[in-house]
Amino acid sequence: MSELSVNHLLGIKYLKKEDIKLIFETADHFKEVINRPIKKVPSLRDITIANLFFENSTRTKLSFELAQKRLSADVINFSSAQSSVKKGETLIDTVNNILSMKVDMVVMRHPNPGAGVFLSKHVNARIVNAGDGAHEHPTQALLDSYSIREKHGEVKGKKVVIVGDILHSRVALSNIFALQLQGAEVMVCGPKTLIPKYINKLGVKVETNLRKALNWCDVANMLRVQNERMDISYFPSTREYTQQFGVTKDLLNSLDKKITIMHPGPINRGVEITSDVADSDQSIILDQVENGVAVRMAVIYLLASKIKQ
Repeated sequence: MSELSVNHLLGIKYLKKEDIKLIFETADHFKEVINRPIKKVPSLRDITIANLFFENSTRTKLSFELAQKRLSADVINFSSAQSSVKKGETLIDTVNNILSMKVDMVVMRHPNPGAGVFLSKHVNARIVNAGDGAHEHPTQALLDSYSIREKHGEVKGKKVVIVGDILHSRVALSNIFALQLQGAEVMVCGPKTLIPKYINKLGVKVETNLRKALNWCDVANMLRVQNERMDISYFPSTREYTQQFGVTKDLLNSLDKKITIMHPGPINRGVEITSDVADSDQSIILDQVENGVAVRMAVIYLLASKIKQ
């Protein structure tokens, strides 16, 4: 397979297994590029990309921007906090204004689920979903799977537990889709109040005992509690959450085997994981950050190659 089966990256649920394989093989090449003394390639010299972030983001935005610049694309950054959106401009107006500047691709983060799909139907540009509400965050799931593949050789057959706030997490949903597509077994673990009702339909295991979940898995992906998305209290206190669902070095050392720890960031140190876990040799958190640039370069490059056709 030499090209993606999709014209946009709107969610993992639209991808085929072969798409993920192609993205990873392309990312392998770009990972080698970003470790060279000269980290740029001229691949997208004639492509203009607009980054539209209607929600705050530091790491994802920086990662996309770095990926775009490494590919020599022209980049326009747009943040809704400083824009006419505050004055009531609609999403379509905003995008049409940017497209009239002859933009080829839009990377968008938006608080509303499905915003990327809506956009892809109304504008003539490639769309990359950088997170839509509590729905999907496809590039995060791809870089997580890529990091597991790098550490463990392959994703197929691996047991991965996603721990924490599953209910509000777009990372969890995208990860479930991506891991299952590649043949991994998936479990979610967290307080019952933070596990969505529909989870059983997705064919994942559910565990509320953290020690049991960690003993089962090869990889634990620790999510932060998304306080900004919570309108009610889902558990008594942060301290109680940490006692039940926080990973400490003592807990890791007491397990039957050595497991890999991941985290999509930003980390609430001392809540879902302690600093000595985050910084330990079992953690691949910094690898995830590096891999994020390579995977996003791959996605942008593969979608841009469809523009030139």
